[in-house]
Amino acid sequence: MTLPTEFLLNRLESLSRRHKLGLLIGGAVVLTSFGITAVAVAPLVPGASDNVLQRVVAEEVPLVGLDAQLEALSNQELILTRNDITRGSDTATTLLNRLGVRDVSAAAFMRTDATAKLLLTGRSGKMVQARTAADGSLQELIARFPSDRPELGKTHFTRLNIALMGGRWMARLQSVPYGGQMRLASGTIRSTLFAATDEAGLPETVSAQLAEIFSTEIDFHRQLRKGDTFSLVYESLTADGEPVAWNEGVGRVSAAEFVNNGRAYHAVWFAQGDARGTYFGLDGRSKRKAFLASPMEFSRVTSGFALRFHPIQQKWRQHLGVDYAAPIGTPVRSVGDGVVDFAGVQGGYGNVVEIKHGNERSTLYAHLARIEVKKGQRVEQGQQLGSVGMTGWTTGPHLHFEFRVKGAHQDPLLVAKAIEAQVLEAVNRERFAALTQNVKVKLDVAETLSNQRGRIE
Repeated sequence: MTLPTEFLLNRLESLSRRHKLGLLIGGAVVLTSFGITAVAVAPLVPGASDNVLQRVVAEEVPLVGLDAQLEALSNQELILTRNDITRGSDTATTLLNRLGVRDVSAAAFMRTDATAKLLLTGRSGKMVQARTAADGSLQELIARFPSDRPELGKTHFTRLNIALMGGRWMARLQSVPYGGQMRLASGTIRSTLFAATDEAGLPETVSAQLAEIFSTEIDFHRQLRKGDTFSLVYESLTADGEPVAWNEGVGRVSAAEFVNNGRAYHAVWFAQGDARGTYFGLDGRSKRKAFLASPMEFSRVTSGFALRFHPIQQKWRQHLGVDYAAPIGTPVRSVGDGVVDFAGVQGGYGNVVEIKHGNERSTLYAHLARIEVKKGQRVEQGQQLGSVGMTGWTTGPHLHFEFRVKGAHQDPLLVAKAIEAQVLEAVNRERFAALTQNVKVKLDVAETLSNQRGRIE
């Protein structure tokens, strides 16, 4: 229905009179087969008079070449794209149906071709994109999922292409390098750290990194306060520009800020020359000590470095390490960088791993359920060596841990606290200062986004 021009103009005039501040009001009206635009204008002057002079301007707008444009659109071939994730219960037919594909020949090919069948074998969660014609026939299907080649697993993903070429279906596999995308995130503590990171939409691996980065400064079990905040910048891996859907799709946290009880702590990932990178505060002090405080993330000390009554030998003797109680299967990690000097069975210690570190220091991990490294292998701080067990002489599942300097046993709990931290070299200070300026801007943006989200909610 076409409304009379006079009615619309009167309506616009009425609206303009009701707004004392003189708001600009526009209305467009199609009157016949050509266009006429009618605009009521009021000056943007506070306190303007109600009796302002109004002027109506009418201009004819011819519709040039409309028939030709409509014909061109009708001749345009329509290609539809849809994305989904594979499920454990998927068959070729159910997956294609969910993608809006109606193509019997494509489904048959996916069931019979050895390469195409990889789409529905192995673990689920593969990222799938289907391109179809208007009638639902498949033009191309692209699947992206983690590489099964150990040497490429952390740097490349697998791309599977299924396409109709020359009237025949073809399937092709490729190993493609991941792309990288920096993401910002922030949150506020309401109960626990991990509840807050879940609310902020952070992957579990990023949450764990955040806790590890500030673990030497903040006791997240006892010092966390309601209202504490965090902001961070982290890397998200991409496959052909799309954020990956599997757990390995998260890279390193490159910068973070944690405000605990009103005090701000910062961490920036920085590599000095050829050295492996680590986290530094904005003041250039390293967050990373040469050794972790404990070979397990969560555990409790049941026997310290002291004289004790041996539960099996039934006599008093010096305990030359620290025992940590933990369930069987709990991951055991290397407390520092080094090389595996021994990995195997060693008398009453059961399954043992020994690591040689620099400056004539070494560590020993005993009673393991399984060993996941071999002699001569280089390991990094935090890398898993095995898991808690009760092999050898033991009355229950636990880890026996020793620290030696020049062959002499030291109290691991004291050594970890006293050990030196990495120092920022003078030659790198200018480059580090430039990096921190860039990091501050990103963290401020992340915090701003969080504040805006909070106001919206």
